[in-house]
Amino acid sequence: MNRVLSQRSFLFWICVILAFCIVPFGSVYAQDGGGLPALNISTGADGETTYSLSLQILALMTVLTILPSFLLGVTAFTRIIIVLSILRQALGTQQTPPNQVLLSIALFLTFYVMAPTFEDIYNNAISPYLAGDLPPVAAIEGAAGILSEFLVVNTREAELAMFAEMAGDEPYASNEDVPYTVLLPAFITSELKTAFQIGFLLFLPFLVIDLVIASILMSLGMMMLSPMLVALPFKLLLFVLVDGWAMTIGSIASTYVI
Repeated sequence: MNRVLSQRSFLFWICVILAFCIVPFGSVYAQDGGGLPALNISTGADGETTYSLSLQILALMTVLTILPSFLLGVTAFTRIIIVLSILRQALGTQQTPPNQVLLSIALFLTFYVMAPTFEDIYNNAISPYLAGDLPPVAAIEGAAGILSEFLVVNTREAELAMFAEMAGDEPYASNEDVPYTVLLPAFITSELKTAFQIGFLLFLPFLVIDLVIASILMSLGMMMLSPMLVALPFKLLLFVLVDGWAMTIGSIASTYVI
């Protein structure tokens, strides 16, 4: 029972459930003669119930507030944006590409990586729910299970075992048994570790160029000339010759098990 409650405690799904629960509560309160204007409802001639605009905005804003955490916590966005930021620092191009461009690249690449998972959630949970074939709880549990499978297969076993041990859980028999309270911090920690490992490998060739340029300038006695300034065009040349952007973005995408 505790395991099931832990699965449902995932922040995104709890907020969605609360958004759906507020509506029936408002209906009952309004029928009982309550005086909350935000929860007023009206019934049309065909029996269709329409809720007040204020309640719709409340439910919408509740969902929107957790979207950044959802994007950062349960998708590939964290790994991608960290690698791209380290790459920009290794190139030494200061604010080029600008933050907006890096965020756009990371966002669209996240959509590319997560597209099979999102499509699976839509086909097996959202679409049946909208068609009336699944109740809300079953649809939420189905979507959470699909997302959980993606998180588990892309989380390192060491991080997963560490958080499971700290939570006092025994080794899990299957991926479905891993609660979100353990899975989410393990996934984030695993993403950070992988991102910094990729960033380290990206940094090495540019560091070699910096060392070579600095040694040459020292041997020529050009103490006042900045090695970073001289090394920048060589870094850019190397990055362009090896088709660095396509190689980097393709390598990041290929690190995920979809």
